[in-house]
Amino acid sequence: MQKKIDELNARRAKIFAGGGEKRIASQHRRGKWTARERIEMLLDEGTFVELNPFVQHRITAFGMDKEEAPGEGVVTGSGKIDGRLVYLFAQDFTVFGGALGEMHAMKIARVMDLAAQNGAPIIGLNDSGGARIQEGVLSLDGYGHVFKRNVLYSGVVPQISVILGPCAGGAVYSPALTDFVFMVEQKSQMFITGPKVIETVTKEKISAEQLGGADIHASVSGNVHFTFPSEAEVFENVRRLLKYLPDNNQALPPVADKPKQEDWLEDLINVVPTEGMKAYDVKKVIEHIFDDGEFLEVHQKFARNLVVGFAHLDGKPVGVVANQPKFMAGGLDIDASDKLSRFVRFCDCFQIPLITFVDVTGFFPGVGQEHRGIIRHGAKILYAYTEATVPKITVILRKAYGGAYVALNSKSIGADIVYAWPSAEVAVMGPEGAANIIFQREIDESNTPEEMRQAKISEYKDQFANPYVAAAYGMVDDVIDPRETRLKLKQSLEMLERKQAHLPPKKHGNIPL
Repeated sequence: MQKKIDELNARRAKIFAGGGEKRIASQHRRGKWTARERIEMLLDEGTFVELNPFVQHRITAFGMDKEEAPGEGVVTGSGKIDGRLVYLFAQDFTVFGGALGEMHAMKIARVMDLAAQNGAPIIGLNDSGGARIQEGVLSLDGYGHVFKRNVLYSGVVPQISVILGPCAGGAVYSPALTDFVFMVEQKSQMFITGPKVIETVTKEKISAEQLGGADIHASVSGNVHFTFPSEAEVFENVRRLLKYLPDNNQALPPVADKPKQEDWLEDLINVVPTEGMKAYDVKKVIEHIFDDGEFLEVHQKFARNLVVGFAHLDGKPVGVVANQPKFMAGGLDIDASDKLSRFVRFCDCFQIPLITFVDVTGFFPGVGQEHRGIIRHGAKILYAYTEATVPKITVILRKAYGGAYVALNSKSIGADIVYAWPSAEVAVMGPEGAANIIFQREIDESNTPEEMRQAKISEYKDQFANPYVAAAYGMVDDVIDPRETRLKLKQSLEMLERKQAHLPPKKHGNIPL
């Protein structure tokens, strides 16, 4: 028996060595860790349980019968993060450049199945050059099996992708189907076709980083939710993100310790200017209200006119949506609409209550926006909020005009509770524009048209551009002192914690994609 055990240990040692010392050294010179080192960094110490380490490819063409691929170029299994079960796979760039083949894909598909069957998050550590060309259509078929599971398990368990190196061709579509994507700055890239192919076809010259680096995807394409300078920081923030997420769609989000802090927020009264045209940073409002001022912002560099992310309120995770007056006056454009609707739908999948802070002049005007489909993209917001059945609370901080007021979780599309600060203006449009239309004749016929215009603006503000008209019709549940916002939100979450809502029976809706 000892002989057999020695053979087992020798085989394991060969698998653990991956592509060998030279390739591991090359990985380290690039500032990258190996698949197994990454797993150790991410998981609680000593909790990793590996699956299918002895799987091997079965290709003989192109001399592959003489090529060994320890572990088939991917390490799969389960482990724990802060004591909670997770499943994961880590592609091994030292073995065939992490390229995906038939058996490589099978290992990933099996661990995804286990994650769904056991109701635990799945985390993918991606470091792959794409399909294993030597395996031809078997590689493409393998990707299909992974994609299918990304879709089937969407909204069942949280899916997180971490891009730790090149991710090209079909390899990018699995991350694109997951809930959250992390990238390492200057070390990882994503693109469908690489720089060489683009240069050949279109004659455009561009570097891999300029084409599909972390900054491009975080700020321009919106394909990535989080970027950090190092792998260690990425893993630290994957762990941080999981603190807000439940294990699956049938579980409640984890509850953190309640902070010892006052509910009466004296400083908050000076954060938002009452003058509608003055900019401010809505993240200061968020930091004042939620536990210990902590806020995990999602898509921080993308569509910066809107802020979304996670926070705790009295220990309970919530999803936060807020207009950002620092950029584009907080107006809603195409990118912001996509960012918002996707975040709302994620929170609804996993029973995370939504709190929306409104300060919006409307949907952003312009020929470019109209021609690129702002109608279709803006409709996604209406769809997402209306469809969501989790507790939904809105706080109108200042401006809430026109269709954007309706779209941002108004009573009419399903908000459970709507609060407004005394500075709120709830109206069809801003007082200046409304006065110019409603009182045009009086202004034109006046001997002092500018004085008349200002008088009519004041008249419109007094009669319509305030929260009390909306409150009188029940569209605002209460007008509150800004300093009691945290208390009111806590009370509302308690009021709604047993909420049950059911949509009409159907296969699924048809969101305007």
